[in-house]
This record gives sequence, structure tokens and C-alpha cells, in this order.
Amino acid sequence: MTIPIRLSAISPESFPAWRERSCGEYERDLLATGESSQLARQRAEAGLANAFPQGLPTPENSVFDVLDESGTNVGYLWVGTDTSADSQSWWVWDIVINPEQRGRGLGRAAMLKAEDYARSQGAVHLGLSVFGFNQTARGLYESLGYETTTIKMRKQL
Repeated sequence: MTIPIRLSAISPESFPAWRERSCGEYERDLLATGESSQLARQRAEAGLANAFPQGLPTPENSVFDVLDESGTNVGYLWVGTDTSADSQSWWVWDIVINPEQRGRGLGRAAMLKAEDYARSQGAVHLGLSVFGFNQTARGLYESLGYETTTIKMRKQL
């Protein structure tokens, strides 16, 4: 059974705070993989600047608040075109369910809504990246039918 949620487009007023939160989340993930703090921050900021050159979401790069059945904001979702020239390939750039809300099926429900949204925009494929240490997310994506297409590996020397 899918938990009833809805996606609500983030408001222009809320976008700067979301951008900072998303940047911080990505920076922390990069730090967890061994990146230096300076490089992690630079990569996180550059990625967001490239995706949102006007400082706001677009139909090709949409950011949503994830709202549960009571209308409570339980996280966010960023979905948009991928970096290829294929307009039918879309990407889940970021999805976060607030820590205190996890384990209720909200991430699964949000991913299904992401698929619906991408499909409504003409997408035929939806991809994503997941850090190797994030076993919970990997399990969710695999259970939804996402297949591994590449694997990056490294060893600390």
C-alpha cells in the first residue's frame, strides 16, 4: 500500500532556504565519501548553480515539498532533466525525507510521484545516483525496479 502524499511546488520565497539545505545535504554526503570540506562545498554549490542559473526552479528542474496526508512537510524532492541531450531521460537529483519521518513509506511514495511527474513531462527513463554507503536508499530504489547502470569503487590507501 502506498502512503498518500502530495508534491507541492516549492515557493520562490522558500527556494533559497531549500537551496542551502540541499547544498548542505550534498556536501555532507561528499564529505562522507572522503572529499575535502573545501572541494565538497565547491562541488555542491556548483551543481546547484548549474541547475538553477536564474535562482529558481523551472519545469525542467522542479523542486517539490513532500507533504503527508495531513499536509505536514516531511521532506523534499528535486526532479528534472538529466545532463544528456536526451529529453526523454530525467533524473531524481535529490530526495530527502526528514529523519523523524523515515520508515513510514514516504520515500517510496515520493519516488512514485517523481516517476509520475517525469512521465507527465515526456520522460521515458528516470535515473538517479545513490552513494554506496546509503544502503537504505539503495534498497528502496532496487525494490522500485531501478537497476544498477554503473558502479564507482575506490580503496583508501
